Amino acid sequence: MIADRLVTTARSTVNYAEIEGRSGEPVLFVHGNVSSAAFWHATMCELPDHYRPLAPDLRGFGGTEPLPVDATRGVRDYSDDLLALVDSLALGPVHLVGWSMGGGVVLQLLRDRAASVRSVTLLNPVSPYGFGGTHGPDGELNSPDGAGAGGGGANPEFVRLLAAGETGADSPLAPRSVLDAAYVKQPLPDPDRYVAAMLTTRCGDDHYPGDSRPSEAWPGFAPGERGVLNTMAPTHFRIDDLHLIDPKPPVLWIRGADDVIVSDTSLFDPAHLGALGVLPGWPGPERCPAQPMVTQTRAVLDRYAAAGGRVREVVVAGAGHSVQLERPGEFLAALLEHLR
Repeated sequence: MIADRLVTTARSTVNYAEIEGRSGEPVLFVHGNVSSAAFWHATMCELPDHYRPLAPDLRGFGGTEPLPVDATRGVRDYSDDLLALVDSLALGPVHLVGWSMGGGVVLQLLRDRAASVRSVTLLNPVSPYGFGGTHGPDGELNSPDGAGAGGGGANPEFVRLLAAGETGADSPLAPRSVLDAAYVKQPLPDPDRYVAAMLTTRCGDDHYPGDSRPSEAWPGFAPGERGVLNTMAPTHFRIDDLHLIDPKPPVLWIRGADDVIVSDTSLFDPAHLGALGVLPGWPGPERCPAQPMVTQTRAVLDRYAAAGGRVREVVVAGAGHSVQLERPGEFLAALLEHLR
């Protein structure tokens, strides 16, 4: 049975889910943006008894203390919170599984304290160069100020409905509609639990989406210094030296073939939307190319492998951004093979 626990660490009070009475090798599941640990519950229940699955809510999501997020540290407020949880629970080296934004958090933790990690699984992870505002496999900035990334990239109507706790699907920008259209390729049979998890997201400048600054470069906004989306701005978050860490735990990279969020043609990247004519004024591919998110992740992991790390990529056909929900059997089989 899944049980929620509260623990006070050196940094905050964290709510985390675990299976009652379970011991063994700890597996830490890290959720993505606009979600919570609930997106991992089904996976946790399927792990064999010799693993101890734990799924914390990141700050500003679920039941964890909603401390403000300092985005100038990239995602380190989140990764340092996880390290404090690992220390508080005396877990020792852990298997890390990170989905979407959680993949970036996991990469940051690995980059900062590799000795605390047994293995890493990245599920549709955000690019090591963040979300928006870059081009090319090495994450070159489209504009020095990171224009096109950060808090200004959120749709205001989605933020309003999220903050209002909207549970219906009358608007295409309601959380339930976004779950159906973007989180998964096909609607889930039991979406209510996941909509409820999305609605635990704290909204505002200190959380989702964060603050924003005007920019002279298209599309007219640049990253701010607070809140969720700014933690993934390329001016704050870059992991291009992962190949230098020692030790190098094995890495499994799983992604849905039809992901529309983390993609080389992401429907949430302003530059790609400009190319499609959805956002007006796009200055063209020479000045503002789309971000090749998958290509960037592959480049970083290729360097990691060339430096002696072990990397395996698994592409799941027919799945979108949430492979653990859409193709749970295939996801679990790949994960268990990796953990072994």
